[in-house]
Amino acid sequence: MASAITGVIFIVEVIGGIITNSLALLSDAGHMLTHLFALLISLFAIMFASKPPTQRKTYGFYRLEILAALLNGIILLLITVWIFYEAYHRFVTPEAISSGMMFFLAIIGLLANISCVYILKSGEHGHSLNVKSAFLHMLGDTISSVGVIIGAVIIYYTNWYIIDPIISIMLCILILIWSYKLIMESVDILLEATPKDINVGEVISQLEQITGVDGAHDIHIWTITSGMYAMSVHIDTKDMPISKTAAISREINRVLVEKFRIGHTVIQYGCECNNNNGESSKHLYNKEHAHEQDHTHAHDNK
Repeated sequence: MASAITGVIFIVEVIGGIITNSLALLSDAGHMLTHLFALLISLFAIMFASKPPTQRKTYGFYRLEILAALLNGIILLLITVWIFYEAYHRFVTPEAISSGMMFFLAIIGLLANISCVYILKSGEHGHSLNVKSAFLHMLGDTISSVGVIIGAVIIYYTNWYIIDPIISIMLCILILIWSYKLIMESVDILLEATPKDINVGEVISQLEQITGVDGAHDIHIWTITSGMYAMSVHIDTKDMPISKTAAISREINRVLVEKFRIGHTVIQYGCECNNNNGESSKHLYNKEHAHEQDHTHAHDNK
């Protein structure tokens, strides 16, 4: 419902901006387009999240959200460049604007935004980071609609047409900030960077407090899609049967979910036990790992 309402108002504001010659109204339409994309991305991700993983897509289709978000951010940058260009010409040569029509259309946009905010707020958006993100975007668009309304009132009483490009630039700055963050977050996820809200040192510290865990190393934490974290880690324990590690794994997963919202883990166990040559398994792992690196470097040099 929110996507449909936003799409209709976006079309209305584009047509109205052309008819009234209001760049601010077109800028608000561009801002609304950003949130239409956000809504559609959220909807798209929810639809595909229900699809089961396949042998080729073992994580499912979650990354489609990130690819769409990256494309969204790039398109937004191009839109803002065009609006800045038009605003420059409006500063040099201010053009007459139908402030009454501009005010009327902005009111429609504001009512639509308020409706979308109510729809998303009344839903269970707290259980979905995607929907919660869309809710915040629509809240921001409501604020931009208020800005266009204020601009229309000022132009109506003063005929200061230069107000129109000024408001356009202010709205474009909001779009630039949001699109920049969107692009950087998308790139970080695609590069499998550690999520910004997770401190690897704190994760290791919490793991090493668990009974039976002697150490944690070779840890990797990445994002599958928005709010869905995965982790792989090597855990050092005392020499014990594999069956004994089940309880440790359950506790590790409980800590990771409750404290860091990490829901997918790959855990490899090792111990400090000595082998027949008197070397510990951890030392053997480091030795073999170093040998693999030397072999890789030699191959790269070749």
